[in-house]
Amino acid sequence: MLIIATKRNDSLQSVSVRLDEKNYLYWSYMMKKNFKGKKIWRNVSGTPMKSKNIDDGSLKANDTKIITWINNSTNHSIGTQKLFIQSNFAKWYQLENDI
Repeated sequence: MLIIATKRNDSLQSVSVRLDEKNYLYWSYMMKKNFKGKKIWRNVSGTPMKSKNIDDGSLKANDTKIITWINNSTNHSIGTQKLFIQSNFAKWYQLENDI
């Protein structure tokens, strides 16, 4: 039997572990391994790129994939909390500027 490996679009795939209130250490370990395996850990860690010929479009695409993977690997309640915090921050910032 001949098995042919195909490159698949994994833009929505993530680790099988979902972040909840109790498993952050294990989840972050698995996410780090996932990002290193996809060779995009530098985007997450903030490690400077060595090449000066970096395609800004591919960096932004990788950032978008990373955000999608993180969002898809968290419990709904955590994602909701994140949205609530972000929306409160924007309102707080606006009020502070108005004052």
